[in-house]
Amino acid sequence: MPEKETPIHNVTTNRQAFYEYFVESSLETGIVLTGTEIKSIREGKVNLRGAYARMRNGELWLEGMHIAPYEQGTYMNHEPLRVRKLLVHRRQLHNLADQVQVKGLALVPLKLYLKGSIVKVELGVCRGKKLYDKREDIAKREVQRDIARAMRRG
Repeated sequence: MPEKETPIHNVTTNRQAFYEYFVESSLETGIVLTGTEIKSIREGKVNLRGAYARMRNGELWLEGMHIAPYEQGTYMNHEPLRVRKLLVHRRQLHNLADQVQVKGLALVPLKLYLKGSIVKVELGVCRGKKLYDKREDIAKREVQRDIARAMRRG
């Protein structure tokens, strides 16, 4: 019997990360959230800009991700910029730790999405871009835009 594929709903993408970094590899991780955080994420009230992951005490933590307070929440509403734990296998954690310490790479969240009813974070192992790399990307984008305009005019 074929397995059903769970539907994936992209909640947000960290576009700044793709501008600031070269993404060398990525990893799907789980995230520990509270009930009001889940409800805000389902409404799309989340921002990954400026967020990053850090190793602390043998665990992986996501810092700087803003989840807006839930509007119908009570006094038990969550802290918007609270540090959240990421769920990865021990083997993956050791691999990430080696890459970050030895190669000087950064762990940056690229996407936040719902996989079925579970929230997942795509974590990228990234290397910072220099200014000339960013200018090169902008030039390529403009050339592609000009080509698309010329093709439409026909």
